[in-house]
Order: sequence, then structure tokens, then C-alpha cells
Amino acid sequence: MTLSMETPTTSPVRTAPRWKLLGAIVLFAAIVPSVLMTAPILAAQLASQWGLTPSQIGNLFMVELGAMSLATIPAAFWLKRVNLRQAALVSGVLFIIGNLLSAQAERYAPLLILRGMTALGGGSLMILCMSCAASLPNSSRIYALWVLGQLVLGAIGLQVLPGLFARYGLGACYLILAALMLLFLPMTRAFPAHLLQGAPGNTRQLPTGKALLGLAAIFAFYLSLSGVWTFIGSLAESASISAYNSGQVLAIATVMGILGAGLASWIGGRLPRALSLLGGYGLMIFAVLLLQGQPDEQRFALAALTFKFTWTFVLPMVLAGMADLDPSGRLMNISNLVIGAGLAAGPAVAGHLIQHSGGYQSTLLGAAFLTLISLLLAMACRTPTPH
Repeated sequence: MTLSMETPTTSPVRTAPRWKLLGAIVLFAAIVPSVLMTAPILAAQLASQWGLTPSQIGNLFMVELGAMSLATIPAAFWLKRVNLRQAALVSGVLFIIGNLLSAQAERYAPLLILRGMTALGGGSLMILCMSCAASLPNSSRIYALWVLGQLVLGAIGLQVLPGLFARYGLGACYLILAALMLLFLPMTRAFPAHLLQGAPGNTRQLPTGKALLGLAAIFAFYLSLSGVWTFIGSLAESASISAYNSGQVLAIATVMGILGAGLASWIGGRLPRALSLLGGYGLMIFAVLLLQGQPDEQRFALAALTFKFTWTFVLPMVLAGMADLDPSGRLMNISNLVIGAGLAAGPAVAGHLIQHSGGYQSTLLGAAFLTLISLLLAMACRTPTPH
């Protein structure tokens, strides 16, 4: 997530085996955005335990995801100047401390500040992951594995957190995140010490027009999906679907998301990317529109399963398209900032729309429109030869 065209992140100097680097990328990229993966459960707990309004919940997610994105601005300077293993270690420790303090928070304002602090550490780790992932061969499969890791952890969270919340409250989530980061902190040694700079084959000018279209496609995609996913549990509750039943559906939906990312990884370059994008985006729009009105359990389940499957099927292809535009990784750093902006703005915009319109229709119609816009932009920025 970074916006500086001058960040010369290129192929890392690999002093660890490739599988160790890939493992570190997948694990850290799974832990850091887990708030998004478990957003429906977290949003419901914030409403029930703390009595927060939809706009307050949306603002909390906006601060956390926005800070994760803003971490990429200083990264434009430190990424090429410091030892990356040490940077990863410091970022991980900051993430641990922030989560431990968040677990003790009892008021909204301190929690807001602590989540922002925690996200700065997590966002820095995400930058390292994206920079290294862009340098590895077969980017479609790398990003599919990236998404798979997030989904597996999200599926576990959706199953485990409701019981933990009932017994220990909101702090259980933050304590688990701190423990997971502590467990995997030694894997920071798998990152390269430094990134190569100025390699002759990687200093070509970015294709600015297509790059901007691609960044806009990513922003619209994340704005849509984060707005819908954050409040999908609340939508089920408003349609008189029990928390238990909707939780089971969302857990199964995460498994469907794993299948979607797995299918994207398997397809790789076997099918034209344009065909995959059209099919995936089309089904995603269909799923969002299915949630309108007061869906019964069957319609809600179909919509949730389809939404999660198509979201994770499309995402690796969109990210791979950006990597195709600039294999040096500079554009992926910029994408990191745009992803965070979309993730941060989605819950906030959706929360305010829900609160002020008195329902979910405006949010869902807006999300369907944004998804269509993202499809058109993603098609427009494709490289002539699909990879």
C-alpha cells in the first residue's frame, strides 16, 4: 500500500530459501488483516458489548484499516534504507503491544487510538510482504496463496470468536492476534536484509495511464467488498436470521472463499484473464443484489457463499494484473496504499449510509455499482498479453 512512484522495490536478495520467504509472506499477510476477515463478528460484538452505533463501528474500522494503509507513506523512505528483518521485527513487536493494550481498553476513544497504533505495525509488515511477493515468479499463484492464508485464519476466527466473545468479551480477539504474532515473530528472519535497487531491467517508467486505471479498480473493489462484508452479519440480524445461523453461514462462506482463491491459483494462466474477470465480477454483483430486501435464510446463504467465493476468486487476478504492469514491485507498493484506503473507507461509508437511510438498500446498490465500475476499470488496464 504505497503511493510513491520512486520506491524502487525490486527482487529481494534471498538469503533464505524461497519456501521460507513464501511462508513468511503468507503467515504475516494472514494475521495483519484478520480484522477484515472477521469483521461481521467483530461488528456485532462491538454493537452488543459496547452499544456502538453503525457509524461508530464504521469509524473504528476506518481508523484501523486507514492507519494500516498510511503506514506505507513512511515506507517509501525506510524500505530502501533499513535492514528489512529488523524492520519486520520492530513492526511485529508494535503489533503485539498494540493488541495487548487494546484487550484492556474499556472506552471507545482509547480503543480508537490503540487500533490505529496497532495498524501502523501491521501495515509496515504488509508492505514487506507485498514488496517481496511482487518479486516472486508466477504472481497470480502467489497472490492466491496470499488470499488463502487470510481466509483460513478468517474461517477459524468466525468459528471460534463467538464462543470466546460470549465468555471473555471483545478482548479475546486482540489477545489471540498478539499471541499469533508472537508465535510467528521468528519468521521475520526469512525476509531479505535489503531489496535490490536500480536493476537495469526494472527501472523503466511505469505505464501511468493503465496504472491509474488499475489503482482505481482496486479502490472501487475494496470499497465495495469491505462495506458489504463488515455489516453482512448485522444485515442478517435485521432480516430475523439468528446470530447462530448467520455465523454458521459466514463460516461456510469463508470456506467457499478458500475454494475461490484455490480455483484462481489452479487456473493461473490456463484461461484468458478477461474471461475469468467477467465471470467472477458478474457473480459478485449478483450476490450483492441478492442481499436486498429481507432475505430468508436460503437467499442469505446463497448470497453470502457466492459473494465470498467470487471476492477471493477475482482478487488474485486483479493483483496479478497490477504486477504485470510493473514487475519491479513499485506499483504493488502503491496498490498497498489504495487497498488500505478502500478497506478504511468502505465500513465508514456503509455505516453512515445504513444509519441515515434506515436500512441496507442504499449500501447494497452502491456496492453493486462500485463492483461494476471496478470490472470496467480492470478490463481497461489489462496488458495486451494475459499472463
